[in-house]
Amino acid sequence: MAAGGRLKQEPLTANAPAGSSIVAALMDEARRAAAAGRRELARQRYESALYLIRSPDDAPSASAILRRVGRTYLDDGDAAAGLDCLTAALAVAEATDNAAEIAHTVNVMAISYWQRGCLEEAEPLYREAGRMARVAGDERLVAMVEQNLGVLASMRGDVATALQHHRTSLERYRALGLRDDLPRQLSNIGLAYANLGRSEEAEAAYDEALTLARECGDTWIRLMVEVNRAALLINRGDLSSARETCDRILLEAGALQETRLLAETYKHYGVIMRELGSLAESEKFLRMAIEQAMAREDLLLAAETAREQAELFLALGRNRETLQALSTSHRLFTQLRAQRDLADVTQRLRRLEHRFHDLVRQWAQSIESKDAYTLGHCERVADYACAVATDMGFDETTLFWFRVGALLHDVGKIVVPVDILNKAGALTPDERAIMERHPTAGVELLRDVEFPWDMLPMVRGHHERWDGHGYPDGLAGDAIPLAARILCVADVYDALTSDRPYRKAYERDHALRLMASDRGRQFDPDILERFFRVVPTLGQNDNVSDDQPASRRPFRLTPTRTRIPA
Repeated sequence: MAAGGRLKQEPLTANAPAGSSIVAALMDEARRAAAAGRRELARQRYESALYLIRSPDDAPSASAILRRVGRTYLDDGDAAAGLDCLTAALAVAEATDNAAEIAHTVNVMAISYWQRGCLEEAEPLYREAGRMARVAGDERLVAMVEQNLGVLASMRGDVATALQHHRTSLERYRALGLRDDLPRQLSNIGLAYANLGRSEEAEAAYDEALTLARECGDTWIRLMVEVNRAALLINRGDLSSARETCDRILLEAGALQETRLLAETYKHYGVIMRELGSLAESEKFLRMAIEQAMAREDLLLAAETAREQAELFLALGRNRETLQALSTSHRLFTQLRAQRDLADVTQRLRRLEHRFHDLVRQWAQSIESKDAYTLGHCERVADYACAVATDMGFDETTLFWFRVGALLHDVGKIVVPVDILNKAGALTPDERAIMERHPTAGVELLRDVEFPWDMLPMVRGHHERWDGHGYPDGLAGDAIPLAARILCVADVYDALTSDRPYRKAYERDHALRLMASDRGRQFDPDILERFFRVVPTLGQNDNVSDDQPASRRPFRLTPTRTRIPA
C-alpha cells in the first residue's frame, strides 16, 4: 500500500491459484501477521487477497480487506492513510448494502478519532456502529462497541461506568467463545482496577490477559498488557521489576518497529531512570517518548511525558526547562480538555497547575535570596495583585496564570549584581540603568516558555507609569497592559511597607497616603481605588496565601494509558 493509503497491485505468478478459498487463506494469514505486530506483511497479504477478488459476490471481502488495511495504518499512527482506506471500505459496503460491514467500518473510523483525542467525534460513531450491529445481528461487533464505549468512559474519568462496559463486553466475548478477543478486554479491566487503586485485582486481570495472549499468539496485545503491568509496578515502587518488564518490551517492540509500544515504554523507562537517579538516561528516554508521541499525534501521551520531563528538569536544577516542559504539558492538557471535556484531564490539569505554582514560587524565592531585604516580596505582591484581579472579575484560570506572572515579575533581577540590589545608599546613574534592565531581562528569560496565558507584558510593564514617565518603554495610560497596571500598584505597596537598605518600612496608612498622592501620575486611578477598597482585607507582609497549593506530593504514575479499543 502506498503511503497515501492507495492500494498498489502486484502481479500474480503464472501458477498462482485464485478463488474464494485462497482469498480466505490470505486474509487469515494477514490477520495472524497483524496480531504478531508484522503489519507491513499483513498489508501485503491483504493486498494480494484484494487482487484476487473478481466476482461481485466477493464485495464483502473487499470491504473487509480495505477496513483491516486501514486499521493497520491506524495502529502504525498513520491516520491519513488509515482514513483513506476506511473511506474506500465504507463506499464498497454501502454500495452493496452490507449493514454488518458498514457497522464494522464505522467502528474503526471512530477509533481513528479516539486515537487523536477527538472523543466528541468518536462517541456518536461508536453508538451508531452499535445500533447497526444489533440490526445486523452481529453479536461480536456489539461486544466490540461495548468495549470501546468503556474506553471512552475511562478516559472521561468515569471508571465505574467504564468497568461496567468492559465487564459486559467480556461476558459477551466469553458467551460467543471468542478467546482471541478476551486479552484486550482483560487488559482494559486491569487498567480500570488500577485506576481504582485495586492493584491485586488489576494484577489478576493482567495475568489472565497475558496467558490468553500467549495462547492466541497475539504478540501486540501481550506487549500492550506488559506496558500496563509496568505502570502498575512503578506505582508499587517495584522499579527493578518494572525495568525488567520494560527491557523485554523494548527488545520485542524494537524488532517490530512498534511505535506506540515504544513510545509508552520510553516514558515508563524515563520515569524509572529518574527515580533511580540516572538522570541522563531518564532525559534520553523521555525525549524519545515525546518525539514518538508527537509523531503519532498522541496528545495525551505527549502531555504526560512533558509533565514527567518537568519533574526531571526540576531535579537537574534546570528551572527554565522545567517551566517550558510544564507549559507544554499544560497546553496539551488544555487542548485535550477543549476537545472532549474529560474529567480526568481536568483533574490532571489542576495537579499540574499546583506543580507549576510550586516551581514558580521556588524560582521567585531563589531570585529573592540575592536581596536580603525582599524575601517574600514576590509572594506578597502576587497576593495583593490577585486580590485586585479577583475584585475585577478575573476567572479562575486567568487568575491562576496572573498569579504566576506576578510571582515571576522580578525574574530579570538575576542579571542585577548583588551589591546593587543591597546598596544602602542612592544608586548612581549607571547603577540605576542596570537596575532598570530587569523588566526586559525578565522577558528575555521567559520568552521561550509557551505560557498558556500571556504574562510577558506584566513582567515587562510593571514599572511603567500612568503619566508615561516609567520604564522600559515609557507607555502611558491605557497603553500600559491592564495586568501590568494592577501589578504596579501591588509592587509599590509592598515596597513601601517592607524594610529596604535605604529606609525602614512605612506603616500601612502612611504608605496608602503616599500612593494616593500619586493617583493619576504613577497609578491608574481606577485600579488604585480598587486597591484601597480591598487592602483592609489583606494581611500585611504575612507571606501567607489562602490558595497556596500543597507542596510537592510523592511521585505516582497515573495508570490511565494504553487502553485497547476493539
